[in-house]
Amino acid sequence: MNLRQVLAANPTMKYIMFGGKGGLGKTTCSAAAAYHLARQGHKVLVFSVDPQASLSDIFQRDIFGKGAVEIMPNLFAQEIDADRRIQDYQKQIKQQILDRYGFEKVPDEIESYIAAASSEPAMEESAIFDAVVDIVFTGAYDYYIYDLVPLGHALYYLSMSTIYDQWINKITELRAEMQRYDRVVARMKSESTSEEDEILNELQEIRKRINLSSSVFTDKEKTGFFFVVTPEEMTILDTVKAGDLFSKFGVPLSGYVVNRVLPESLLKENIPSYLRHRIEAQREPLRKIHDVFHGKVVGSVGEFERDITGLEMIRKVGEQLFAE
Repeated sequence: MNLRQVLAANPTMKYIMFGGKGGLGKTTCSAAAAYHLARQGHKVLVFSVDPQASLSDIFQRDIFGKGAVEIMPNLFAQEIDADRRIQDYQKQIKQQILDRYGFEKVPDEIESYIAAASSEPAMEESAIFDAVVDIVFTGAYDYYIYDLVPLGHALYYLSMSTIYDQWINKITELRAEMQRYDRVVARMKSESTSEEDEILNELQEIRKRINLSSSVFTDKEKTGFFFVVTPEEMTILDTVKAGDLFSKFGVPLSGYVVNRVLPESLLKENIPSYLRHRIEAQREPLRKIHDVFHGKVVGSVGEFERDITGLEMIRKVGEQLFAE
């Protein structure tokens, strides 16, 4: 079954993710899938959550941090600016402090604390995580194509969503217990208890957003996760390990796309010896890919004569990816 057939057999699948090690062609496959679906009349958003995003390069458009940019009819692309997202967080927190405590300006020690917290590596990842929720739950598109971060970071998001959820559950239970205690004390003192627990409400809102984001990764009806692999022994081993880890988090593995395959037909031509050697060397990895991922290889994309940039090259990749 190829990628076109997978989507046809799963009409509710609207979140398409391409994952794998860095440098294997996730961005290329993401852009090609988005282009192909847009040409079929679907409204599509392809977006990157990778700080080293290259959608701007492949589409030859400056889209970084500019929201959803229309590339062509039905096709929109977006690169998330985590730094701007963090700056927005800082402004929001400072304004809350000013409003709640009536300060004319945020105290210097609090300014320093906010700046230090914002420089933590986890803050960038949290900002991206939050931005994904805003993007995918607008419901404005028929398909959302994820150009995922490399495997390690993607697994970090999945694991942290579980940890955050467990932590917030525990804190929420404690806050709820404190509320019950406060009500008992208030009744004994005949005091009003109408004031809402703002911290508890905020924690519950955070938990809701985390659960929404996690549900996208694990919804077997709406989500398709495709690993990009190349005909190289080490890449195959890494992909097998990653697939096992993703399965533990309940991510539905929908298939594997083999990228950068050199055509055997070139052996009939007068080609340099190094190229002949490369074609012969990929035979065993290709056999292993089809053995290890038996029945799950949904697409094959050849090695092109130049970098995949611009809509014409993206179109060529899409034709191969969807076996058109």
